[in-house]
Amino acid sequence: MNAVHTAIESAGGPIAAAAACSVSRQSVDKWIAKARLPRTEYTGETSYAKALAKAAAENGRPFDVAWLLANASPSKPAG
Repeated sequence: MNAVHTAIESAGGPIAAAAACSVSRQSVDKWIAKARLPRTEYTGETSYAKALAKAAAENGRPFDVAWLLANASPSKPAG
C-alpha cells in the first residue's frame, strides 16, 4: 500500500478525502493510482497533505504531514 492510499484511508476514504481537499473523487483516485500528490503540493499552491492530516486526526487515525510529503513526492518513483 502506498503512502497516499494510507493517508486517504486514514482520512475516511476517497470520498471523504475529496471533500476535505475540495477536489473531485477522480482527482483523489489519480493520486492513489500514481502514489503521489500533485506537483502543486510541493510548490506551495495547494495544501492537500494538511487537509488530509486534519481529516485523519478527526477520524482518529492521525499521521504526520511531513511523512506524507516525504513519501508522496512527485520525484519519487511510483510503487
